[in-house]
Amino acid sequence: MLDIPAKTARFITFEGGEGVGKSTQVKRLLVRLNRLNIESIRTREPGGTPKAEAVRAFILQGRSESWGAGAEAVLFAAARLNHVNQLIAPSLQSGKWVISDRFHDSTRAYQGLTGGVDTRLIAGLEELALDGHAPDITFVLDMDPKIAFDRVNARELESALAETGDRFEREDLDWHRRLRQAFLDIAEHNAKRCVVLPANQDPDALEQEIWDVLLRRFPELDSEAGA
Repeated sequence: MLDIPAKTARFITFEGGEGVGKSTQVKRLLVRLNRLNIESIRTREPGGTPKAEAVRAFILQGRSESWGAGAEAVLFAAARLNHVNQLIAPSLQSGKWVISDRFHDSTRAYQGLTGGVDTRLIAGLEELALDGHAPDITFVLDMDPKIAFDRVNARELESALAETGDRFEREDLDWHRRLRQAFLDIAEHNAKRCVVLPANQDPDALEQEIWDVLLRRFPELDSEAGA
């Protein structure tokens, strides 16, 4: 196993709307890192730990919808706090890279910019839940929602994807277009951390583009890739 000290362990997140291919690229990146013998783990939000997964099921099944976006933001923060404390922070401290399918930017986009939750509440919950563990880099996979929906409908849905289909996919196209813009706004205001990449391209090409960004951002990967 590559001896990378804990201080250089990286936290990478993937964000974007429904059906843009985040889960696929998370899996592919994990394979790339494993080929370099870089110890890494894959996780997701909401979820990642048993307690956070329970919150995930409660929300995505629509059982919290009547509570309102503010209450859902609190639920997401509670799940994230557990996720950070029980999985993300210990993994980074032990030198493992962490790759997450969604993280705090999704709360900003779904409950904040799209759901109308007060930005002060979002910021306060975020500070509490992250406890200093912000991502080193965030890939925002961008695609026209209409194309994303067509892509999802054209393929056979696996059970995990069907579960993720959740109540948010029932929103109309205009809502998803606003969600897309919310992610683009987040990326614009966090340009040092966020990298927007076009998701409507061949998955192999997108995987390579992601890897090229990481090679430029983290020099230790470049040395190992050439080994």
